[in-house]
Amino acid sequence: MLFWIVAAALTAAVVLLIVPPLLRKPEGAAEERAAYDLEVYRDQLGELERDQGRGLISEAQAAAARAEIGRRMLAIADRGKGPVKNGAKDAKKGKPTAARTPRSAMALAALLAVLLPLGTLAVYGKLGRPELPAQPLASRNLDHERGGPPKNVLAAMDKLKAQLAETPDDPQGWAILGQAYAKMGRLPEAADALGKAVALAGDDLELLGSYGEVLISANGGTVPDEARKTFDRVLAKDPTEPRARFYAALARFQAGDSKDALERWSALLAESHADAPWVPIVRTQIAEAAKALNLDPAKVTPEPLPAQQQPPVAQNQGQGQGQAQGQTEGEDQQQMIRGMVDGLAARLEANPDDVDGWLRLSRSYGVMGESAKAIDAARKARERAPQRPDVLVAYASALLSAEPRSSKPGPMPEEAVASLRQALAAEPDNRDALWLLGLNAAGIGQTTEATDLWTRLLAQFKPEEPEYTLIRARLDSLKAGG
Repeated sequence: MLFWIVAAALTAAVVLLIVPPLLRKPEGAAEERAAYDLEVYRDQLGELERDQGRGLISEAQAAAARAEIGRRMLAIADRGKGPVKNGAKDAKKGKPTAARTPRSAMALAALLAVLLPLGTLAVYGKLGRPELPAQPLASRNLDHERGGPPKNVLAAMDKLKAQLAETPDDPQGWAILGQAYAKMGRLPEAADALGKAVALAGDDLELLGSYGEVLISANGGTVPDEARKTFDRVLAKDPTEPRARFYAALARFQAGDSKDALERWSALLAESHADAPWVPIVRTQIAEAAKALNLDPAKVTPEPLPAQQQPPVAQNQGQGQGQAQGQTEGEDQQQMIRGMVDGLAARLEANPDDVDGWLRLSRSYGVMGESAKAIDAARKARERAPQRPDVLVAYASALLSAEPRSSKPGPMPEEAVASLRQALAAEPDNRDALWLLGLNAAGIGQTTEATDLWTRLLAQFKPEEPEYTLIRARLDSLKAGG
């Protein structure tokens, strides 16, 4: 009830502020204006007399000016009598002769006095929530409303910090606190807490890896020296640990030692199974290092080991425990890949002009199945290099990857086709553009265009190459009407 009283009072106050000026009568305005004008003309007569006395004007000129000023003063006097004459009849009846408020102003005032309260009520009725209870500030969880952690989590962290103040030699406590800070995005505090845990726990490989990743995230995706030393410590204990191997190579690459980085990543890929979650991003980094060394990525990228066979369904508790352990390892691997991609994204936010970096990020998002992010990253690369054929093809590929799978051929998105045509115009022998535009033409029944595109593509391969056989078969299918 109090809300409605306050709302009504505020509405009434607004009406009182707006309406009265519209109803105010212009009493005395004409008289004030006439008195002002008469005063001005009197000043002009005095000035005229002074000019004549100093000999600045002749008698005839002064007489003419006096006549004109006098005419204007008489005109003002006649206007001042107008209301009296028009209101003489009303004056005899004892009514005031002041000017009345215009009807338009009165109508507008009446309209506002009605519409303002009704409009306010209608808007609140549609958008307001009168059924909600009051929420005093003291009882609200402001941190939760702003997207922060719940109060109980903050209370638990405060309790943990108090315990660590009393027993600062508890590595597990510092590790838990650091992980909590990392999830909240408070990376410097997370790095500080995990650093204390590492100093106490010694050679806990999992803790060392988490500490190194937080250091990289806090540094915008660049591997700092402390993180490099941390991962080197992991590799000294376990030379096969994939996360440490990847970041150790990344540290060398960012330091300018592309050759060492390429060797490390190549060794990691060659010793990883094909279905390992980090294989795609390692391939991407190998290609980047190869380009830095002016090498052909296809020639220096090794093949990974065959994919691991999935274990049979557990039949006993021991098998169940093995599956749980495998699931945990898989989650750790996925978390490592996510950390790598997030680190790259953070570095690109700090250095958005790295076109090749945006392309790598787009490919990484595509491998992870995040099509929208892949398209956005490719779009940012295209914005910074709108004439590069490989960038245009990558953008088109990201758009095509987001399309639903269909066994029936059909037209590609117009934006993807336009990007591919632009790439082909910039590089007439671009293989990817020729192939994809040929697929689009074949899918919409433009056989002549598809044949022309694929014939140009076929000329770039030797008959013994597998690509030649594939393209030749496509051309034969077009000729057969398939």
